[in-house]
Amino acid sequence: MRHGKKFNHLGRTASHRAALLSNMASSLILHKRIETTVAKAKELRKYVEPLITKSKDDSTNNRRVVFAYLQNKESVKELFGIVSEKVANRPGGYTRIIKLGNRLGDNAEICFIELVDFNETMLAASAEKAGKTRRSRRSGAKKEEGSDSIVAAAPAIEAPSAEVVEDAVVVEEVVDEEAPAAEVVAETEVAAEEVAAEEVVAEEAPAADEPTDAPATEEPTEEKGEDA
Repeated sequence: MRHGKKFNHLGRTASHRAALLSNMASSLILHKRIETTVAKAKELRKYVEPLITKSKDDSTNNRRVVFAYLQNKESVKELFGIVSEKVANRPGGYTRIIKLGNRLGDNAEICFIELVDFNETMLAASAEKAGKTRRSRRSGAKKEEGSDSIVAAAPAIEAPSAEVVEDAVVVEEVVDEEAPAAEVVAETEVAAEEVAAEEVVAEEAPAADEPTDAPATEEPTEEKGEDA
C-alpha cells in the first residue's frame, strides 16, 4: 500500500530501488548521457541533482556522503573532478530529459537523460542564438548612427543639383543662339529654290513668244471663202 507516499516506487522494493538509482546515477556521471524510461529518468533526476550540488564543495564529508549513495570510487572521482568544474556556475537544473517516443514490446516511454553542460551541440546553438540577439542590438545602434549621417549628408547632396540646373540653363542659351543660324540656312535654301524656279520660267518664256504655224494655214481658207 502507498500510504500517502507520492514518489514513484518503480515496482520495486526500497533496497532494489536504491540500488537501481545508485547504478543509474553512476552511469550518468561517467557517460554523461544514458537512455532509459521516462519514469526512471524523472526519479533519477531527483536522486542525482542533490549529489551534483554537493560536489561543488570538495570536502571530505561531502565525498563520504556522495560515496554512501553511489558506492563507486570512479564515479565519485569524476563527479568531484570534471563534472564539478563544468557545473560550478550553474545554480541547479544540471540534467535534461529528451523524450524519444515509445519502446517496441511494452510501449513504454523512453528518453535520454543527460548532463546539460556536456551537450556541446546545444551549447553551441544557444551561444549562436545569444550572439544573434547581441548583433541585432548593435545593428539597431548602427542604423541610428547611419540615419544621422544621412541627414547630415543631405545638404552636400543638394549642392550638385544647383550646378546641374546652371548647366541646363547654359545649354538652353546655346541652343537659342544656334537657332537663328538654322533659320538663315533655311531661308537661303528657299531663296535658292526660288531663283532656280525663275530661271526655269525664263527659259520656257521664249518658246511661248514664237509664232505658230496654225494661223498661216487658216488665212488662205478665209480668202477662198471671200472669193466664192
